[in-house]
Amino acid sequence: MQALKNSFTVTIEVVPPRGPDPVPLLDALSALDPSLFFGYSVATNPVAKAHMSAMALCALITERLRKATILHCTTRDHNALSLQGLLWGARALGIDTVLVATGDTISYNLRYKTTSVRDVDVFGLVETAREAGQFTGVVFDPHPETQGLKRESERLQEKIRRGAQFAVTQPVYSSESAQQIAEAIGSFGIPIVLGILPLRTAAHADFLHEKVSGISIPKTVRRRMHQAEDPLQEGIRMSRELIQDARKLFAGACLMPPFNHYEIVDEILKS
Repeated sequence: MQALKNSFTVTIEVVPPRGPDPVPLLDALSALDPSLFFGYSVATNPVAKAHMSAMALCALITERLRKATILHCTTRDHNALSLQGLLWGARALGIDTVLVATGDTISYNLRYKTTSVRDVDVFGLVETAREAGQFTGVVFDPHPETQGLKRESERLQEKIRRGAQFAVTQPVYSSESAQQIAEAIGSFGIPIVLGILPLRTAAHADFLHEKVSGISIPKTVRRRMHQAEDPLQEGIRMSRELIQDARKLFAGACLMPPFNHYEIVDEILKS
């Protein structure tokens, strides 16, 4: 992932399967044009639900697809001993880039049978990852729903002080938001990657805006989705527009195909 320092870098976020069979996912990824992007960013237990090991999937992607991977790891799922072992194991497998985060909160209906660990905070995890020799990224979530840009910018500065080497934003949905983020943190001295989560339907846009923490979709964007004759194509067009914004303002883009619809990746990136 050192490519971020030298050229505009596109990655694709991948959600591991909820089970032991990786073949359908690997088949879907193998159908993509590998010349259009640098590698894969592999989520770990997104929305706090059990998925296949992100590290195992990183290794499988490297073996079958011969593409670079970024391993997500969280303070939620591991104690300090396990995190240290995870990071060393990743290096042994040739995974040299990680994205560290606190992880999504476990839902109330699952708390009777599982718990969050968090015996190290995200700042400590940044330090541990750097000590393990990893190129270390962090998540930047400006909490647009609560106007948290200033507060989160200060948190990012602390993560950088602890050793963070790049940051990936939560999904952004307008040129104005991208510009605000670039102005707030673009001078912090590390590469910033713009998160882009394509919209599929008007209902999808409404749900993300109303129910998902960290995502705020402007009214103009939601109106475009509601008025579109083909909402899927409208979502693809908006993602293309954001890719162009990212090329002007950021070091890269992370495309996050929703609901495992990886078939839209080529259509977005070939533009």
